[in-house]
Amino acid sequence: MPNESAIQLSNEDNLRLNVLLAQKPHAIRINESNMTLYSLTAKGEVSIKLNPTVNDEQYLRWVRELLSMKVTGSPGGYPVFLKRWTRMGYAHNTLEHMLLLGEPEAIAAVAYYDGDLTHEIAKRVWWTNANTDIARQLLKHKEVVDGELGIELTAFLMEFLPFEEKQLDIVNTIRLCLQGELTSDKERTALWKKAKRKNPYYVGFMYGNPELIPEKKKASTNYDELVKRLEQPLQNKNIYAITLVFLLSEAGQKWLTAFKLALHKPVDQDVVISLFISIEQRLKIPFPEHRGVREIADGISRAKLYCEDKAACPNELIEVIEALGKNHLPQLEATLLLAQLGEDTLIPIFSGNDSVGVVLRRRLLPLITPILERIDILMS
Repeated sequence: MPNESAIQLSNEDNLRLNVLLAQKPHAIRINESNMTLYSLTAKGEVSIKLNPTVNDEQYLRWVRELLSMKVTGSPGGYPVFLKRWTRMGYAHNTLEHMLLLGEPEAIAAVAYYDGDLTHEIAKRVWWTNANTDIARQLLKHKEVVDGELGIELTAFLMEFLPFEEKQLDIVNTIRLCLQGELTSDKERTALWKKAKRKNPYYVGFMYGNPELIPEKKKASTNYDELVKRLEQPLQNKNIYAITLVFLLSEAGQKWLTAFKLALHKPVDQDVVISLFISIEQRLKIPFPEHRGVREIADGISRAKLYCEDKAACPNELIEVIEALGKNHLPQLEATLLLAQLGEDTLIPIFSGNDSVGVVLRRRLLPLITPILERIDILMS
């Protein structure tokens, strides 16, 4: 096993690195192209020009071994071969220690950390490795969204958005940048206009606050009447009543508009899956399937059965049916179908194939057609 004595750094580098670490830096990054180590300290940024005694790759390995020995007590450093583990949010050691290893994969592990990340730690991560993937990961943390860094990350992502090649990255960028007050009305309007040419933008909007979708929509014509009819169920916090009223509200009509547009010319399977995940997250009616009903025909049959046979209904739904009256059951039935959609609804269509473009849209048609019919019922 390597030990500190086996690390053959130049005397100058060894001294300067030990002095640096004694000053308790906040983060360390290494520019391998010019062999310079940078440190973020309480007084600002410090740089050390390395003086290799062997080839650069071996020398950088020794530098990282020294950093790991001083920070964690072990020369092993971060296990970079566990990249998949890292990207699932399983960070090892303390977050502060990982920022001092000079290892990009350790920095990624902090960004992907699935616990609460403080604004200060996030700022150090961003200083260490500023790229679009890191920016998206950091914007998943509330403290970052609420802090000054959130604005900086959003501006960075918006600047690079036109150059994103992966369609799912576009969806996630829009989704994350629409959080809180990270974007202005003007910026949201610009994104919405661009969505006419870039379908994934609409999917990103479906995750955000529907009230902020820059589309002029009014509540359904019978919204006020149904709110009155459902007054008691709403007071009882009946989830079926709450969901139906939302979809008929001004915000709900905006969301349904984005939904309808997102179904037009989807580009690839990842984007469609993200779309159906957004439906599942928005419409939280409790059905047995946690990720959506697999067969759309089963969802249609269940919605119809619930509206025609009270004996098959949950008690909360019976309360809504009795309050609505027969004239408004089509809207309830449409709501019940949409609320059964989720990621698993796509399994019969996507299983065993990787279709895209026109072929993808052709395969989706039997699923999309009944969905669009229900959206039209709710928007009539």
